[in-house]
Amino acid sequence: MKSRNEILFERAREHIPAGVNSPVRAFRAVGGTPPFLERASGAYLWDADGKRYIDYVGSWGPMVLGHAHPQVVEAVQAAASKALSFGAPTEAEIELAEAICRLLPSIEMVRLVSSGTEATMTAIRLARGHTGRSLIVKFEGCYHGHADSLLVKAGSGALTFGNPSSAGVPPETAAHTLVLDFNNIEQIEKIFAARGADIAGVIVEPVAGNMNLVLPKPGFLESLQKNCSRHGAVLIFDEVMTGFRVALGGAQARYGIRPDLTTLGKVIGGGLPVGAFGGRREIMEKIAPLGPVYQAGTLSGNPVAVAAGLATLKLVQEKDFQSKIEKTTQLLVDGLVAEAQKAKVVFSAQSVGSMFGLYFRASPPASFAEVMQCDKDRFNKFFHQMLMRGVYLAPSAYEAGFVSAAHGAAEIDATLAAAREAFRSL
Repeated sequence: MKSRNEILFERAREHIPAGVNSPVRAFRAVGGTPPFLERASGAYLWDADGKRYIDYVGSWGPMVLGHAHPQVVEAVQAAASKALSFGAPTEAEIELAEAICRLLPSIEMVRLVSSGTEATMTAIRLARGHTGRSLIVKFEGCYHGHADSLLVKAGSGALTFGNPSSAGVPPETAAHTLVLDFNNIEQIEKIFAARGADIAGVIVEPVAGNMNLVLPKPGFLESLQKNCSRHGAVLIFDEVMTGFRVALGGAQARYGIRPDLTTLGKVIGGGLPVGAFGGRREIMEKIAPLGPVYQAGTLSGNPVAVAAGLATLKLVQEKDFQSKIEKTTQLLVDGLVAEAQKAKVVFSAQSVGSMFGLYFRASPPASFAEVMQCDKDRFNKFFHQMLMRGVYLAPSAYEAGFVSAAHGAAEIDATLAAAREAFRSL
């Protein structure tokens, strides 16, 4: 007899490509049927078959407080009772902008949008409009949304022009994006020496989270800042994932780097669709209607989403919030490594703030090439063993995981007990 999850998946595939509205949800990377989720509370999810899971996806990052936090739900309900959308200015937008600028000092002005992709797309356009240049530098394995100019991968050499990594992206669009290796300082120095006058900006996940979790090596982010400053290029930190996750002030606060522009999302919407880009005043004043760089959005600053974001940012500023959630994440990572060692499984893990990475290789990777050395098949087996035991991890060997403030000792203990059996089964 088919489960309700299987029935729903079959039904979904009739009218939704692959049955999902974002590719990784289809479980193509790990195989099997994705659970169709019905409700969530705190650190837990329940699927259509009524099975409960400890959640380490957190809607891919925004649920830093845990699911359905009462104060966030209350704020959303209060805002929705007044209006679902205005398409006009509100006081709450000002409050959210003020909070972002206060918590991230590199941001002097900020504009709200509706997604992380929209934020990064506009930041790239703004960098080009500000400098009058065309070239953008990104790093292999870093994902910045699905805008055409960012859907590129490395060509025959690490310093060559990128080639499209998605059908529908014209080669001439991709030709304006250069792809380097994450954490490779030598490549940064070389490309700026050769093309510095042509580079409009560099966009980077200061902590990579879209090729699994990869931390910046000492000097890597500093090299980006130095070269961008020397050559008049715009340094863009994509903190859609890391903002308020790796530190209250984001990765830029943790590593002491002041980017020219920052993109945000996830946590600043508290689970609702919100993105933002902001930075130096002289750059932000190039945005329409003050300047010639156009950007607009009907639902930008949506009052319900802004209410969720404000409630979330208020809570993440509470005393010891960041240190507690970071300690919980470290306990999870240390425990998983210990269980793997007991089972004599080649495995490593690491964390920063409330983000973590799991790798079926001897040590954590420092680049996309090293990520690709992980044992994907073994991860897939581990994933399904954990899912079967009620632990919901990201359904891909190339995604970071997330811990919430709702995860406590009971959830960590239950996760490690499941991992003990999962590792033994490999």
